[in-house]
Amino acid sequence: MQANVDFKQLVEGAGDAIMVCDAQGAITLWNRAAERIFGFTEAEALGQSLDLIIPQRQRQRHWDGYHKTMDTGITKYGADLLRVPALHKDGHTLSIAFTVSMLFSDAREVTGIVAIVRDESVRFAEERKLRARLVEVEAAMVKEGDSQ
Repeated sequence: MQANVDFKQLVEGAGDAIMVCDAQGAITLWNRAAERIFGFTEAEALGQSLDLIIPQRQRQRHWDGYHKTMDTGITKYGADLLRVPALHKDGHTLSIAFTVSMLFSDAREVTGIVAIVRDESVRFAEERKLRARLVEVEAAMVKEGDSQ
């Protein structure tokens, strides 16, 4: 039995950003969660390059991987989570995690890619604080050991 799912409601109601880009990297779908996470409205994002949310220093690496994925139709991030920095409309940096799915025509030609994106900025900041605290504790233990 196949479920009767309203995919528009599913995409719009998702808590994670759902973005679709064509084979050239132009944004063709941008849901409400993408608006919330990145600050750009759907009207501002549609038709734009992903450079809209990719920090300048990451762009070459991103596009090298993107074009390779479009050429081969293969991605390792279908199941493996990719964690990268991203840009908010106001210029601040986000820490995002996402997976992707390839889109194909009936002739099995790559037509685009879907990304399911989560903002992990708070979690990333908390982990950074914990790592810094661990370094402090370890340094204090070494110093204490040296004085004995």
